[in-house]
Amino acid sequence: MSQRPGHASERKAVLELEQLHLRYPGAEQWTLNGLDLRITAGEHLALVGPSGCGKSTVAKAALQLLPTGSVCEGTLRLNGRDPRGLSRRNLQQLRGEAVGLVFQDPMTRLNPLMTVGGHLLDTLRAHGPEMPLKAQRERAEELLERVSIGADRFNAYPHEFSGGMRQRLAIALAICLQPPLVIADEPTTSLDVAVAGQVMAELRQLCDGLGSALLLISHDLAMAHRWCDRMAVLDGGKVVETSSSTTVLTQPSSRVGQRLVKAARQREGGNTPSAPTATTALQVEELRCWHNLGGTPWSPRWLKAVDGVSFQVQAGESLGVVGGSGCGKSTLCRALMGLSPIRGGQVWLQGVNLLQQRGARKRLLRRSIQMVFQDPLACLNPAMCVSDAIADPLLIHGLRSKTAARERARELLELVGVSPAEQFQNRRPRQLSGGQQQRVAIARALALEPKVLICDESVSMLDAEIQADVLNLLRTLQHRLGLAMVFVTHDLSVASGFCHQVIVLDHGRIVEQGPGDQMLARPKAAITQKLVDACPRLPT
Repeated sequence: MSQRPGHASERKAVLELEQLHLRYPGAEQWTLNGLDLRITAGEHLALVGPSGCGKSTVAKAALQLLPTGSVCEGTLRLNGRDPRGLSRRNLQQLRGEAVGLVFQDPMTRLNPLMTVGGHLLDTLRAHGPEMPLKAQRERAEELLERVSIGADRFNAYPHEFSGGMRQRLAIALAICLQPPLVIADEPTTSLDVAVAGQVMAELRQLCDGLGSALLLISHDLAMAHRWCDRMAVLDGGKVVETSSSTTVLTQPSSRVGQRLVKAARQREGGNTPSAPTATTALQVEELRCWHNLGGTPWSPRWLKAVDGVSFQVQAGESLGVVGGSGCGKSTLCRALMGLSPIRGGQVWLQGVNLLQQRGARKRLLRRSIQMVFQDPLACLNPAMCVSDAIADPLLIHGLRSKTAARERARELLELVGVSPAEQFQNRRPRQLSGGQQQRVAIARALALEPKVLICDESVSMLDAEIQADVLNLLRTLQHRLGLAMVFVTHDLSVASGFCHQVIVLDHGRIVEQGPGDQMLARPKAAITQKLVDACPRLPT
């Protein structure tokens, strides 16, 4: 890892926070509680910490992207200026020119009605209206080339891009005005490890080329270590430890740092899962999910998202499904759940051919297979309290009265560790932490007492400690309830530690299968080798 020129104390500070206190409207406690942080020109700093410690609030405070009524006290200087004292127009100028921001989910920040090139032109015009239109167009095309999108995609729309390409566009927008500081807030959470590595390599290379400092906010310690020289650990709204990334991960001095490193190493190493039974819960034979892309009736063009996939999962067994972006993982999940059409093959659920069932019999059988999604906040009704969200499937299927369903919801909350249930049952999803939201989503999936649980990237958005907690919860539930699990993840190291067996998908086909630890040690397929190489690992 390259060293930045000059001693840190000799370089200009691009972000200075001293005894910063911040409280959101209506909150009784400070989210940031005396935070001290200094980032100098050209530096790469990772900001890590447990869920709810205030990591993302640091970015919001720096850019003053705060709700009306927030209280922000202490020293805050962004490239030498305090954004709190600026007029609205000057603040908008400071954003983009002094700091560029790369968000976690670029799709929520991009205008679906605006072309890719249009986004860049809009930024250039807002900050440099005097620039000739031809020069604006040339600069926008140059930026697309620099982030490996290509000027030929200038007139494409965001929905036509993959997740990795959308994140590259977000990076292009962040560096558009050559800011001295780039803040990347969980920029790779929704990407597979191979694409995440490519995106981070692009981001770091561009920052180095511009001489820009990089503040990487992340829950992934190994990824933060790979791309940042220095690391700051945040807890309770203040920095409790700052040192080189290697030192923090090998000799953490703070209690929270020690906890995070321990959880991250448990996540990499995993525990030996309990032995499954001999009962086959789910069997898939030559499953095909093809999407018609048009063409003539006699010569259609097909996207073979899933193309002849076969596997079986025993009761009490976990099957890991890994692969690069676009390999067919999510299509496979949707097909098993009946959310995507199946063109061919067989799906046997508890010995019954699911695809041959109709009407009430099919509806009854489908209750035996449920799904835990990647983003629990997106799959829970924001207007529905927690207990109602869990009870809803029971009411939809007419299995219990409203009173009995709410009582069962409280039992499930206790089962997944959201306890005491009476304290949480009337809260809305946004009033819970990320880990609590995922536990509620698991409770909802268990409401119909399934035999097969599909987990689609169900821990990728959580920090290391909560990931370990949720994985331990899933393993406990699996042992107690005899669940068969299809565990979909982009991280081969997580699958290796959690699952009995792992299959690797590439272009809709299984290219390798077996124990995950053997794949990590001796990968056979080219895509498996690529995934292993892309997996960030903690220093030893």
